[in-house]
Amino acid sequence: MGDGDLDQRAAPFLDAWRAYRAAGVVPYSTPGHKGGRGASAELLEAFGAAALGLDIPHGGGVDDTHLSHGTLRAAERLSAAAWGADEARFLVNGSSTGNHAFLLATCRDGDEVIVARNLHKSLLAGLVLSGARPVYVRPAIDSETNLSLDVAVEEVRTALDAHPAVKAVILVSPAYTGVSSDLPAIAALCHERDAPLLVDEAWGPHFPFHPELPPSAMQAGADGAVTSVHKLLPGITQASLLMLQEPRVDVSRFNAAVDMLETTSPAAFIYASIDACRRQMALAGKELLDRTLTLAAGARAALAAIPGLAVVGREVIADRPGAGFDPTRLLVDVHGLGVTGYQAERILRERGRVGVEMSDLVSVIVMLTVADDAETVEHLVAGFRGLAEEARASSSALLAPAVTRGHRSSGAVILGSGHAEHAEQAMTPRQAASAVAEAVPLREAVGRIAAEIVTPYPPGIPVIAPGEVVTAQIADYLRVGLAAGMYVSGPADPTLATLRVVAG
Repeated sequence: MGDGDLDQRAAPFLDAWRAYRAAGVVPYSTPGHKGGRGASAELLEAFGAAALGLDIPHGGGVDDTHLSHGTLRAAERLSAAAWGADEARFLVNGSSTGNHAFLLATCRDGDEVIVARNLHKSLLAGLVLSGARPVYVRPAIDSETNLSLDVAVEEVRTALDAHPAVKAVILVSPAYTGVSSDLPAIAALCHERDAPLLVDEAWGPHFPFHPELPPSAMQAGADGAVTSVHKLLPGITQASLLMLQEPRVDVSRFNAAVDMLETTSPAAFIYASIDACRRQMALAGKELLDRTLTLAAGARAALAAIPGLAVVGREVIADRPGAGFDPTRLLVDVHGLGVTGYQAERILRERGRVGVEMSDLVSVIVMLTVADDAETVEHLVAGFRGLAEEARASSSALLAPAVTRGHRSSGAVILGSGHAEHAEQAMTPRQAASAVAEAVPLREAVGRIAAEIVTPYPPGIPVIAPGEVVTAQIADYLRVGLAAGMYVSGPADPTLATLRVVAG
């Protein structure tokens, strides 16, 4: 806890937001529902008048005018201190805005940037917007599970040796699987080469608040990071933070990029939720996460005891020096039940009232947070027991185990495992996205340069990026996944009967 305006007990934006509501101001401004008075009966019933009344404008609401940001800046300074940064910006479009800013603030058209190939689609969009030329580094793949792991220090070193003029190194840590890279060592390496390290830490907002979790990006010495307060902390959906550390990044240029990208009509309640979450974690995060980690250990053991299930744990990083693992992330392999992860997600939701974070061909991911307690963990385990019973009673499996195991995860397809193909980058993402394109059947796209992005969601990692040559392995993975119920984002033809490729 600091002094004065850095007293973590304060919540300036949250308090001002509540005070505006209590003042009884009659709005003659946006939003048009005017505190809920104009909302439909159905919306009013669902949200309640109090919730709609808190949907107020930032400018002219919490702060005095559209040009005043004093309250917001005070809240952002407190968050910067809590996460260990020099500067912080509140984001209301998730971490995507920060990822776009990474590229726009550090790169110009044609500049090289080292980027992890398990990048979120927002980073790929940033490559298209900026015109930067990506030098991809690939996380390791676990030989047993085919899951993507951490980016090795030597992988980054090799890329820096081959491309000494890169403008930045951008990594994703932790990965969707909960595995984090050795950021302290990578940060030291980047700084030796005078290259800023920027980290998409969307899945690690809780890391700074407990010593048993991997070090956060800012604790590790990164120059910038985005983290999604809404993903694993009690922030409202879309609540995220951009954090910066001088001197290797130009803070004014980052601020200009965020101001260009961010909406001019931010939802004040999202800002308020970031402020409230920051205070909660700064004051009580260690105790809250003590409980969460204990619950996660119990849930992991209980799920692993169910016949047919396997829970991925720290064993995947046993031979990965410097790699970290988030134990609150439970990746449950349902392959042994003879069902796909997609089937398991549907059964868990419809029969067990359990909503999982994601599913793929053979597994599902569930996440425990500071919101969980013994009752929610008991409900989770009961849901998986019901899944196992239903799977054993059913004679129909969507895919044979041998097929699903061979298509374990999108990460393995993107990054290559064993003899798997690696996609060749023939054009920059911007060049390919801007090129004259034609739609061809997926089978005929093999060997052609992709002109669009194809992203299975979740986890939001593109298996096809504009500018890459489409491989037979990727086309096969997409065919199998779509037949099993995979959802893809990005292509003009969502059925992927056709794919847009560069013409000629």
